[in-house]
Amino acid sequence: MALTRFSIVTLVFFIISTFFVIQPWSFHVKFPIIGRRKLTLGLMSAPILAIAILWASQCLGATQIRNGIVGTDNIKPYNILILFISLAYMAITLDGTGVLKAAAFWVSNRGGSRGRLLYLYFYVLLTAISVFVGNDPIILSGTVFLVYYTAATGLDPEAWLISEFAAANTASMVFFFGNPTNVVITEGFRINNVAYTAWTILPFLACSVACYLALMLQFRNEKYVPRRLNVTGTLNPMDVLQDKVSAIFGTIWLATCLIVIVVLSFFHVDVWMIVLPFAGGKFIFDIAWDHYRYKTGKIPKFDPTRSDEDDPMAKALQRAMSAEMERSGTTASFATAVQTHNTTKDVLDGGLHRTESPISSHSSDETTTTASPSKAAKFIRKAHARYDLTYRKLAAHFPTFFIALPRLPFGLIPFAFAQFILIEALQNQGWIEIFSRWLVIMTGGKMIPIVWIVGLFGVILCNVAGTNIGATILLTKIVRASNFDESRAMAAAVALAVASNIGAVSFTYSASLAGLLWDSILRDKGITIKQWRFAMWNALPLIAMTGVGLAIVTAEVVVHYW
Repeated sequence: MALTRFSIVTLVFFIISTFFVIQPWSFHVKFPIIGRRKLTLGLMSAPILAIAILWASQCLGATQIRNGIVGTDNIKPYNILILFISLAYMAITLDGTGVLKAAAFWVSNRGGSRGRLLYLYFYVLLTAISVFVGNDPIILSGTVFLVYYTAATGLDPEAWLISEFAAANTASMVFFFGNPTNVVITEGFRINNVAYTAWTILPFLACSVACYLALMLQFRNEKYVPRRLNVTGTLNPMDVLQDKVSAIFGTIWLATCLIVIVVLSFFHVDVWMIVLPFAGGKFIFDIAWDHYRYKTGKIPKFDPTRSDEDDPMAKALQRAMSAEMERSGTTASFATAVQTHNTTKDVLDGGLHRTESPISSHSSDETTTTASPSKAAKFIRKAHARYDLTYRKLAAHFPTFFIALPRLPFGLIPFAFAQFILIEALQNQGWIEIFSRWLVIMTGGKMIPIVWIVGLFGVILCNVAGTNIGATILLTKIVRASNFDESRAMAAAVALAVASNIGAVSFTYSASLAGLLWDSILRDKGITIKQWRFAMWNALPLIAMTGVGLAIVTAEVVVHYW
């Protein structure tokens, strides 16, 4: 297919939208009545604006927009998004019971004052949990825990937070539901869900070990991971296990859902048809159980005059460690340390208040009114106050759902659809065909080069192609257009599965939605890890995981197909 001016324009706007996803641009616009508004061209807005411009310039049409929503080549965007949000709801509501924080407390007690053993224990715990619930609950719960924990013990937070981020994202490659990119791969290459795990389990284990060794090498200085902690305390896991009934039910319900998925995958049932009813059942349980607890007084009644309660995790850490800190002669109390890290409302245990979606906060608008308030502005403020009061009443009555609601990745929906549509536009203009020819030329159609070139480009494109989701969609389309035989297509698929997950442990926060979420939570807690430091700390683990992971994939395909 010959390139035209429409092809060039399409590629240019795809690149421009990707640039603003990586580096958002904010500016102010003055509107009548509502005053000045801060608008951001970023994750949510840039791809959608690019689609609007391409549509207006006739570079894409209604067919490409429809295909980006309904899907082509067996890749069904709506299937992927329903599946991911349904699983996220079950995992986040389980996390809301405090079970993951209780596990972190238990591990802390096992490690005691032995810093390097504790570092290993946390890494193993976060890895194990991420395997089964995905990376988002770990990013949500583990990040806040480590902020408080490192503040309480006087540890440098960077080494522990980088370890958590790497562990969560590496482990998400094991099961197809661990990451939206995995679903794109299983759908796009028609891989059975059990077969997918059979291929990825060994690369995961190799990457996880290599990542830990790389982390320990670069954080070997006592400043980052000391041999012994100066301040320790015995933590009570029950202090943060807020709802035992929900924790037990949620664990059994999620495990049952995953078992049913595995069994029915052999009968070629669309996974969203399994997961959505389970998420609906969990929603019904949450509403019914919270209503019962509210009516029986097991959770407090709504009181508009009551201020928000402190985070239970912070209070539990304070009780356990404040006495020890006084005995050790530490000048700053834990309460002071928490205060410096708690500059905004807690994203984890709000309960009676809303928190801003970490994804949308990267691209949402902020309002500042400079003119004197008009009647319309007063009406808007009153309406907002009534809405806020109603929201708080419902949140008090149904805390489980309203704790989960702001954390659900709804920002993924328009972003993912936009990425699918933009890549459909690239395909319509002939770019996928061109890229696939380049791939065939570079690899010579040989299996081992396919593994390494797809894997390396997968890692790189996570940083420059609109997160790992955009990179995975693009490379899946390219590999399928290359018309490789079954064995070579499978080699490319497994290499891409490894790359799209470890690619999140990369050089830019926007390499994954998890990276944007992690950075947003840290900023909410008063911690800023500069982009260049994030890239520096991730460089060695990423190089180690890329080399080891792709080497294992190479060995697997050689043994299986030769």
